[in-house]
Amino acid sequence: MGTRILVKGWVRAFRSNRFIQLNDGSCMGNIQAVIDFENFDEATLRRITTASAIGVEGELVSSQGGGQTFEIQVASIEIIGDAHPDDVQKTVLQPKRHSLDLLREQAHLRFRTNTFGAIFRIRHAASFAVHQFFNDRGFNYINTPILTGTDAEGAGEMFRVSTLDLKKTPIDENGEVDFSKDFFGKQVNLTVSGQLEAELAAMGLGKVYTFGPTFRAENSNTSRHLAEFWMIEPEVAFNDLDDNMDLTEAFLKYICNYILNNCEDDLKFLDERSAKEQAQKPQNERNKLGLIESIKFVSDTPFKRLTYTEAIETLLNSKHYKKKKFQFPVEWGVDLQSEHERYLVEKEFNCPVILRDYPAKIKAFYMRFNDDGKTVAAMDVLFPGVGEIVGGSQREERYDVLSAKCEEFNVSKEELWWYLETRKLGTVPHAGFGMGFERLVMFLTGMSNIRDVIPFPRTPDNAEF
Repeated sequence: MGTRILVKGWVRAFRSNRFIQLNDGSCMGNIQAVIDFENFDEATLRRITTASAIGVEGELVSSQGGGQTFEIQVASIEIIGDAHPDDVQKTVLQPKRHSLDLLREQAHLRFRTNTFGAIFRIRHAASFAVHQFFNDRGFNYINTPILTGTDAEGAGEMFRVSTLDLKKTPIDENGEVDFSKDFFGKQVNLTVSGQLEAELAAMGLGKVYTFGPTFRAENSNTSRHLAEFWMIEPEVAFNDLDDNMDLTEAFLKYICNYILNNCEDDLKFLDERSAKEQAQKPQNERNKLGLIESIKFVSDTPFKRLTYTEAIETLLNSKHYKKKKFQFPVEWGVDLQSEHERYLVEKEFNCPVILRDYPAKIKAFYMRFNDDGKTVAAMDVLFPGVGEIVGGSQREERYDVLSAKCEEFNVSKEELWWYLETRKLGTVPHAGFGMGFERLVMFLTGMSNIRDVIPFPRTPDNAEF
């Protein structure tokens, strides 16, 4: 105290021509700057408005009022950027509650609101924790291609990248677009996953992970889908499915602990916001735990592990199923829906759940066939309030089996010659998982729409900013 300091930020409020609430974006709390209006000219005071950017210099002293422990006794003020009240009134910077829809329309300004300041500080902290977790365990960070000539998922829902003139598209003798005339000499798309390339790196470096942008051209406007999002994908040589589950559980607990220990103020704010949002929902749709409770729940509770077959049996024997409360069918061979996953987590086992050994027909071609001939060594991690948050598997390392799977799933062996070749040259068991980073941030912030946890969402008919 008694130190002379300089603070720059944006005005959140200016009361009684004396008390300025200033925020620089570094944390949830404002700092109060107190001025003696007799020491400043009226023209300067008129320019101190909500959303204006200013610098204040003065002495840091103990606060005489409530709400803060210290404040700045202002000696000088610099007006850095004006914000006219009429202009502010048209934006989300006006000091009142705004709908999330309106905030998405003004994504260039929502960083300055309390809600999105908290969300994006937590997103940053989670991103840092991801890198720290893997670095501390000897993983190598690999940058896999964004432009790719292959489809890791076999889904076909990819964004094409081309320099061809759309008005003069070259056509081959079969009447198809002649991509040999394109920049790369072949058809190229934005990647849906860095997994296949990460597997190659793991075959030489042992433990690797990717963390980068991925793209899906899925025409979906749900609250859980984006066209551009970030994926975390580790791959580990010599790991089997059990090792993979151990790694995933340790990873998720680490991230949760890091956020609990480093984002206290932001979590408290979002916890209160989430509680108000939950209170407006029907009783049967509310999350049983608050935001901070949910994160601690995942951090402190051992994950339940069971097979897909055991999960189906559990669902079929449940009162929920017998009373016909599930909207979607439950039978062996179907992909579980979010309602089934949340039932297992929130009602049956009351803990995070890892399901393993899924039917081969509903999982990707690269997953390792189990000895029973009908399931693969796949796993999904289910969270409270979310459902599936991680998907992974032990990869098929046997050349003959993988080659047959490519044919079964109509995956081009010519395009993936390099992937298949690793199974001929010192092949080893290996495993990994993928997690959409935005799904994790949704869980950590309590936000119900994925558009609200990425700075500039890309969705159908929306590529603004």
